[in-house]
Amino acid sequence: MHAVATGQFTTLQHGLRYGVSPRDEQKPLTGVGARVQRAFANYMQTFPFFAAAVLMAHVAGRHSWLTITGAQLYFWARLIYVPLYAAGIPVVRTLAFVIALIGVVLILIALT
Repeated sequence: MHAVATGQFTTLQHGLRYGVSPRDEQKPLTGVGARVQRAFANYMQTFPFFAAAVLMAHVAGRHSWLTITGAQLYFWARLIYVPLYAAGIPVVRTLAFVIALIGVVLILIALT
């Protein structure tokens, strides 16, 4: 979802020719497109921790309400994070980010 949204805004702002080019010359996004791009960068920084936690829980056979709740919190919070960031809603966006991190922590707690 994040990558598709970033690609769509790139095409909208810079045109189809730029969108399908090798983009040797970088053109920065502005406004909502730039916010969506930053949300994608943030996702790319947090997702590896979530994926590693889920994988460790699975390999360890730790399936409990902590792992289920943690995974659901991460998923739903990250899902609403993008539109909140795109809309420029600061406090609620940060709350969504924190809830996603709490989800990862719950999964890690289940491993102890």
